[in-house]
Amino acid sequence: MVEHRDPWRATLLTIFPEMFPGPLGLSLAGRALEEGKWALDTVDIRSFASDRHRSVDDSPFGGGAGMVMRPDVLDAAIQGSPAPGPLVYMTPRGRLLNQNLVRELAAGPGVRVLCGRFEGVDQRLLEAHGALEISAGDFVLSGGEPAALVMLDAIVRLLPGVIGKEESLAEESFEWGLLEYPHYTRPQVWDGRTVPEVLLSGHHEKIRAWRKRQAEDITRQRRPDLWDRYVAAKNVSEG
Repeated sequence: MVEHRDPWRATLLTIFPEMFPGPLGLSLAGRALEEGKWALDTVDIRSFASDRHRSVDDSPFGGGAGMVMRPDVLDAAIQGSPAPGPLVYMTPRGRLLNQNLVRELAAGPGVRVLCGRFEGVDQRLLEAHGALEISAGDFVLSGGEPAALVMLDAIVRLLPGVIGKEESLAEESFEWGLLEYPHYTRPQVWDGRTVPEVLLSGHHEKIRAWRKRQAEDITRQRRPDLWDRYVAAKNVSEG
């Protein structure tokens, strides 16, 4: 959990400001937004265009399909909407979003998120502003907005007061380098399937050990990349 004086602030630069807050206006994130535990602003990039058509893109030099977002219009939008935090550009070629990066961003004052469209953004704009390029995963979306929603949801739930129990955060997938263990609730028997006996024992140490073994087994089977990092880190700490 991280501490802040002022509310952590997300500033979204987009040609579709109506996409926000979207799902971030609901559930835990939405309640926290209403309570002022974090803040969200949108900047309509088109309002910084200089022509009567409010154009934000143009054809790429060198030819090719699609259009590219213009650096002059984007620069005007960025300069005209100062806000705290690094400038983040959502792109498949960026640094992969993971829990460590989420924690880094949550620990800061906020983020400014540039949501690209079309074929992308003029490279000169990214270089001029030292943009942090982040990828939500190895897939392509229609624009940066859906990826921004994913990233912001992951960040907001780490902010103070958003989730009631800090233990809930500590036990989630990735927090200890492992995927999360399985969960069970009532009824005790469902469809002929029973809850593991250890979870009914009331023996907290045995339950913790069982959950850790389950998390290790699931991680080893489903995410060998995470498992290798976990084993390496464990060997270092024990060595």
